[in-house]
Amino acid sequence: MVASARSILDYDSIEQAFPEADPGLVPFGSRVLVQKRSPREVTKGGIVVPHETQETEFWNTQVAKVIALGPAAFKNRDSLEVWPEGEWAQPGAYVRVPKYGGDKWFVDLDDITRQKTGADKACFVLYNDLDLIGEITCNPMDVIAYL
Repeated sequence: MVASARSILDYDSIEQAFPEADPGLVPFGSRVLVQKRSPREVTKGGIVVPHETQETEFWNTQVAKVIALGPAAFKNRDSLEVWPEGEWAQPGAYVRVPKYGGDKWFVDLDDITRQKTGADKACFVLYNDLDLIGEITCNPMDVIAYL
């Protein structure tokens, strides 16, 4: 069942899963701004994915793209020196994020992006730098939510 859901809900490209959108925010302090993967609204074959399935996929997906770092992210809070182990993630990296928490908001996509991606909105979330779970080292499209 998972394999069939996986092939039906596959994305055509990484840009489709993480459509370009302006979050309208620059993070302060130790915050990290990420964009969660957008659920498919229509399958490759043109079948409309039920809203309930989209919601389940969205809330179960813990894959995000790092968009921006606050000036104190991954740094000593007193000296602002980078942690000895370095910055855990840079903008453009894909990370695993907590299922719950963070400050979430949605941004409407423009008509051109909506047509290219099949999504209406992009979801952005602010987390504290310590809340990120880890960097995804495989293809972020291969990490799926269980529907």
